Amino acid sequence: MRFSTACVVCTAAIVGQASAQTFQRLGACPTLGCVFPPDQSDFLPGQWFDIRLETHAPQNGSEVVPGYLTPDENFTFTLAKDGQQKDCKNAASYFKIAEPAIERWNFTWYEDLFAQAAKTPSMVKVAAKAYRKVALYEPGNYIATLTYGNGSVTQANWTVRDTKISQKAKNVIMFIGDGMTTNMITAARLIAHQSVNGKYQSKMAMDSFPVLGHQMTHSIDSFITDSANSATALYTGHKSSVNALGVYADSSPNPLDDPKIQSIGELFHEVRGGGVGIVSTAFIADATPGALTAHTRNRGQYGNVVDSFLNGIKNYTWPEFDGPDVLFGGGAEQFIPSSKSFQGLDYYQQFRNKGYNVVQNNTALKNASNTERTLGIFSVSNMAKWLDRNVYKNNTQIPKTAPDGSSAAATDQPGLKEMTLKAIDILHKRNPDKGFFLMSEAASIDKMMHVLDYDRALGELLELDDTIKATKKHLEEIGELENTLIIVTADHGHGFDVTGGVDTKYMDAQTSDRKKRDAVGTYEQSGLSQYMVANRSAPIGSDQNLVYSAGVDFPVNWDPRYTLQSGLATFPDHRENYRVHKKGPRIPALNVTGFSSNDFYVNYIDAVSGFLVNGTLPVSADQGVHSLTDVPVFAQGPCQSAFGGVYNNVDIFYNIATCLRLQRNKAPK
Repeated sequence: MRFSTACVVCTAAIVGQASAQTFQRLGACPTLGCVFPPDQSDFLPGQWFDIRLETHAPQNGSEVVPGYLTPDENFTFTLAKDGQQKDCKNAASYFKIAEPAIERWNFTWYEDLFAQAAKTPSMVKVAAKAYRKVALYEPGNYIATLTYGNGSVTQANWTVRDTKISQKAKNVIMFIGDGMTTNMITAARLIAHQSVNGKYQSKMAMDSFPVLGHQMTHSIDSFITDSANSATALYTGHKSSVNALGVYADSSPNPLDDPKIQSIGELFHEVRGGGVGIVSTAFIADATPGALTAHTRNRGQYGNVVDSFLNGIKNYTWPEFDGPDVLFGGGAEQFIPSSKSFQGLDYYQQFRNKGYNVVQNNTALKNASNTERTLGIFSVSNMAKWLDRNVYKNNTQIPKTAPDGSSAAATDQPGLKEMTLKAIDILHKRNPDKGFFLMSEAASIDKMMHVLDYDRALGELLELDDTIKATKKHLEEIGELENTLIIVTADHGHGFDVTGGVDTKYMDAQTSDRKKRDAVGTYEQSGLSQYMVANRSAPIGSDQNLVYSAGVDFPVNWDPRYTLQSGLATFPDHRENYRVHKKGPRIPALNVTGFSSNDFYVNYIDAVSGFLVNGTLPVSADQGVHSLTDVPVFAQGPCQSAFGGVYNNVDIFYNIATCLRLQRNKAPK
């Protein structure tokens, strides 16, 4: 995209060295003048956002500029539509707001691994301003220009999208399989659906969607993303940095004052007045659910995240948000009054004070009224996995996991399907005309992939697929299927794949690691899936296998003799036997007494019948990491055709927002 530059007069620019690949002074700010939102940012017409400006003066290290040790506090910032540069105005005049005060702070950073190892940080002095709650209403290209340091210039080219989709959705349901890739879907299909002579007799619910696309997940300043900034991209249309929720990460000391961007949930609430629902099998303050309302560069601000669900953003000028209609998940530790809850408050009571019905188990969820706003917190930390709730049920008998803070176990937990269907009932009942936006996350696909527990991860994925199937049926029953855009996607991927089969009985019988590897069969010796074979017809030697049930799009047998050789591209030191972990989620690596707390070794009680696999990650890693892969996007309903092809993750936000008609071409009264 080409932009005119007539409004910009460049003299000698003050620049430091090019940013290193691994370490950066500040993401999306390669010069000593920073503009957030940065160059190449897109906006929905009428979407609220903040502007942060910073001028940096390095005090030591490779970026020091002789004679420039004090950051310029007299910098200027102008804005103009491309082609109208002669009419450019300073930001305060352009947005008709007061000029903000100068802020000052210092920060330090490491320039590379050598500096980090030597503990020799570089210090930077900063002068900054923040313009709060502004918006651009006219589609087109804009030029934002920061001038500082005797004529140096940082220019940001912004685009307000010309949103044109002829259809309109009343409701949107956005399913997020956290960490889910096409390879995982393929593996889940293999273990849960019968195949006869290479032809499946049934398929996944996702397979029936009429439109399939792929989204690129990289973040603003790195090509590997995390769930926080990928959720930010999906919900706001703006890429950000690792750990950031609904903001661009600045360099300030305060993790809560970074420049915000309005999310799809906030927009839908403000523009349409419809209901918002948030469902997750994670602790509810986690990144994917949290990014719908929270605005912080530190996803670990869990107390603030929970408060944002209920109260929105109160410390800075921002649109009001008085809470979702539905909030379901785990994470009771942020609600029980303690050092982990926001300001030590009882957030169950805080929600009750605002009229919420509070439920804490599946029985209460089923019986809850559909007319009340409802908070459902069903466990401490992340919720129990599908495999443990349905097959290895003893694993749910964990003391002190009950959401009421007692010493009891959280044994009566709903699954993703139960939470999602109840959320739909509440949202539909409370918003019959204005519609609803619902995000439903299968969080532990990602969490189990991280710890190399592939069976549990695939169980979570199959639960998501079962939820999608039930959701479509339920929407049809209540007359809302044709009015609802359903999106199924992921926030990022893992480097997971299946490369063969494993004879676990043969592996168990071998005494050396090298011989155990002979149990792996590739190509023609990979065989066929045994996960859909019941005991009575299972291969010899598998009569101890556990049968779940047949005909429900889940494996009949989770512990066959012949399993999948599956794994990640990168991992810590661990042992691998390719068998289901019956006693609960896996711990592949751990600390050794007497060694550093960030030095991890093979867990000596994990997969003991397997062979040693040397890690490919730093020894400080105890689990796998995310990958670069594009992830799938399935779409059905109004505007479905907009989701075909290959595109950036931010495009999902713009397509959904446009389908919901959330764009505004003039300022609200």
